[in-house]
Amino acid sequence: MANHDYKILIVDDETAIRRLLRQKLSKEEYQCEEAGSSDEALEKLKTFPANLIMLDMKMPGKSGMELLPELKTAFPDTAVIMATAVAEADLAIQCMKLGADDYITKPFNLDEITSNIEKTLDKKMLELKIRDYQDQLQQKVEQQTKEIRRLFLGSIESLVFALEAKDKYTAGHSRRVTEIALTIGQQLELSKDDLDDLRWGSLLHDVGKIAVDHFIQNKLGKLTTEEYEHVMIHTQVGAGIVRPVVNEKVVAIVEHHHDHFDGSGLHQVIAGLDIPLGARILAVADAFDAMTSDRPYRQAIPEKEAWREIRRCSGTQFDPLIVTAFLKTAPSGILGKDKAAVK
Repeated sequence: MANHDYKILIVDDETAIRRLLRQKLSKEEYQCEEAGSSDEALEKLKTFPANLIMLDMKMPGKSGMELLPELKTAFPDTAVIMATAVAEADLAIQCMKLGADDYITKPFNLDEITSNIEKTLDKKMLELKIRDYQDQLQQKVEQQTKEIRRLFLGSIESLVFALEAKDKYTAGHSRRVTEIALTIGQQLELSKDDLDDLRWGSLLHDVGKIAVDHFIQNKLGKLTTEEYEHVMIHTQVGAGIVRPVVNEKVVAIVEHHHDHFDGSGLHQVIAGLDIPLGARILAVADAFDAMTSDRPYRQAIPEKEAWREIRRCSGTQFDPLIVTAFLKTAPSGILGKDKAAVK
């Protein structure tokens, strides 16, 4: 869709902010309307079917945080971006867990807002396409289902590769991670079905990064706690995107691939062997490729050093069983005498 086909409702009790945002977004050819309160927003939505709502989190009367559940129930196809002061970032993250698609902080950077809106609309359109796919799938006869699923998974896979290709730091990441994960899976003698699940989980593990602010993702310095939490939403977002078209094993791989074996990961609810096997394999493969690839904040480290770092984190970040299988795949001589100790 072209920008002029998208409708955006700006909800904020400050007139100056509404007018500033409307002026900027209108120049980008979005159709915009304004509302100064939650009640006015609900009234506007009766005649203005917005594709996206920019919602101030704190307003007199009913706050944006209180309005959000109503919007998600009444307008499930509409994307919501919460607007908040910097000091309220933790509350904004809570809003995302309640269904908001993204958040922006005041004072606004208008160029970043435009980028966030474009990204959020792309994500929502993808979700709607997935839902449409589900509706169509239910109407198809059984013999067509497998082919349609293959084609749609291929579309999501292509989306992942297209997203990665736009960033020199992530280009080819999912393919490389998949190769590493499957090598580990073969070393563990996984079944054909488990290898297939591992393949899809690995290829699609970063699809949720479509919801991550690329300014944060490509930040040169160390991420703040709030920025790191924002980046890590990609596991939940990705699981939600793939859930309609893959089995629960693949969903779990995507959702838990950043869990630490010892339970020390961010907001982690399971640990040890409760983490799905595919996710434990992917954690090692993902970390190895990340360490041996250039990133905005650091240069790639030598493979020999990365192998040793994986071994050092055995039992803490990584499952020792997976680390042992991974080390067995190391090129001859790369671990020196240590390789002989791997059973």
